[in-house]
Formats: sequence, C-alpha cells, structure tokens
Amino acid sequence: MTSPSAHQRGRPPTTDHSAIEQAAFRLFGERGFEETTVDAIAEAAGIGRRTLFRYYPSKNDIPWGRFEAGLVRLHAHLAASPPDVPLYEAVHRAILDFNHLDEAAIPQHRQRMRLLLTTPALQAHSALKYAAWRNVITEYVAGRCGTTADALLPRTIGHVSLALALSAYEQWLEDEDSSLPRLLDSSLGGLRSYLTRP
Repeated sequence: MTSPSAHQRGRPPTTDHSAIEQAAFRLFGERGFEETTVDAIAEAAGIGRRTLFRYYPSKNDIPWGRFEAGLVRLHAHLAASPPDVPLYEAVHRAILDFNHLDEAAIPQHRQRMRLLLTTPALQAHSALKYAAWRNVITEYVAGRCGTTADALLPRTIGHVSLALALSAYEQWLEDEDSSLPRLLDSSLGGLRSYLTRP
C-alpha cells in the first residue's frame, strides 16, 4: 500500500476522459463489462477511484463517453439551422453531425456501440441516455412546429429518429466493411416521410 507521503513525492497522475475510456474498454474486452470493476478500471488508468468518479458518475456512464457534451453540440447544431432549411433536413443533418467520427476513433466507437447495444446490464441506463437524446430532437421539432415537446408529432419524430439511427448502427456492427455515415444518411432519409412541412 502506498502511503500519502510517498504518493505526493511521485509524479502527480494525469488523466482525461479518453485515458479512462481506453483503460476501461481494454478491460471490458478482456473480462466483459459486468466482470470489470470500477477499482480495476481506476487501477488500469493509473488513478484513484474517487478521481474516476469525478470524470464518470458510474461504471455505466463510461461506455457512453462524453455523451452530454455531444447533446450540447446536437442542440447547438439544430439551433443554428437556418429557418428556410426543411425540418426533416435540419434534423437529418444534425444527427449526421452528432455521429461524425474521426478515422482514428472508429475502432473504439465500434466497440462502444457493440457494448451499448448488446449488454443487458446497460439497457436500463441506456434508456435514460436515449430519452435525453430524443428530448433534444423533440424540443427542436416542437419549436419549429409551434407546439409543445409532448405533442404527438415531436414525440414521434424523436422516437423515429432514434430508431433510424440505431438501425444504421446495428447494420454497421454486422458489416465491418460498411460506412457508418452512408448507413445513417440512407436510414435517416426516412425522416422525409414523417416531416414534410417547411
């Protein structure tokens, strides 16, 4: 066991969200999600348990990465859409932007999505994340349509948008040679049949 004084004499540990995710995903791949403990992730990342929780509130949040920051960007992208852009196209473009990946990030994102979509222990937590994502879409649609976010059309578009995106992701995970942007673009084309008003 390392004493506090010995720890203080050493080089202060440095970390960030990415370092924690890389350590966690390595362990998830080796041991499985449920068998990987928070303590093991913290140790692999070279940080303490309390430090890990400053970055992620729970183990279930780690596979989601910086999801909340992504929601802020999604909201900003929608808010910046010109009013003359058709509603379906504004939503379509925003979702494509939300899911844009640098080439180097693709392998870990594939692991992330496989984990999120196939791990039973994550499904309840994922439902909360999906609801937050849908809420950004429904609020934007409601604002454009002059209605409330709990009205039928905004609510429908929130659910439909999520279903279309998840369908594209499922196809992408099954075919490693496929292009996620192309699959999303093709799937989200279905929004036009739901949103035809300007």
